Amino acid sequence: MVKKNNAGGFEEKLAKLEEIVGKLENENTPIEESLSLFEEGVAISKELSVKLEEVKRKIEALRKDAEGKLKLEKFEDEDEQPENRK
Repeated sequence: MVKKNNAGGFEEKLAKLEEIVGKLENENTPIEESLSLFEEGVAISKELSVKLEEVKRKIEALRKDAEGKLKLEKFEDEDEQPENRK
């Protein structure tokens, strides 16, 4: 069964984070509001990172081989360099 997160989907949270960044880039935003926005942005960023890791693990678990059989295969980010892997 797939769990649904009612607190907002990934895209909605990403849009909110982009909105926060825009407000923080505005030099007219008061410092108190900027601090509050920054804290909210960090929290959203952490949530998005967790979700991306979950998706990454699912992709690793569901890759199929040439015969159509499911097999575990490491998911490699474009940014990952082979020498950085453990």
